[in-house]
Amino acid sequence: MLMKSIAAGLAGTALFATVAIAQAPTATTDKTPTAATTATTTTTTASGEWRASKMAGLKIYNDAHENIGSINDLLMDKNGDVKIAVIGVGGFLGMGEHLVAVPYDKLKFVNEAVAYTGTGTNPNARPAATTTTGAATGTDKTVTTSTTASSTSKWYPDHAVFNASKDELKNMPEFKYAE
Repeated sequence: MLMKSIAAGLAGTALFATVAIAQAPTATTDKTPTAATTATTTTTTASGEWRASKMAGLKIYNDAHENIGSINDLLMDKNGDVKIAVIGVGGFLGMGEHLVAVPYDKLKFVNEAVAYTGTGTNPNARPAATTTTGAATGTDKTVTTSTTASSTSKWYPDHAVFNASKDELKNMPEFKYAE
């Protein structure tokens, strides 16, 4: 019985030694750098850049501060330069929306919220950080909407401006994706 215990102990020790040797790192004499050490990055921060994923859904206003649609997609050339913005006009929750393609360089991107000063309420106004209500005359109120939030920390502009009315966009040829 003692002999069986000693044999089992030696076999177990040999087994553990084999596993330990297999895990020991081997020294290499190859002096070529690995791919991980030769890869370089251009930058680790992207200050002032916009994320393309945040551009989809960005509201578009005209010069009269009317909401005329939103960006559905951005199309780029093979060099990665954005050439066309696909704008969704009209519709409700994506149903009945009319898609049009406009040159990307015709959009003007703005970091500040839409400013609206007028009588009554602005149906296109976005929630703002501060709202000032002036003196009321009768039932009309003058509403001034502004924002005090810093847009330098955002990864996307507040909105875009395109010089057209909603009706003009709806009358443009409908954009269709090629199969």
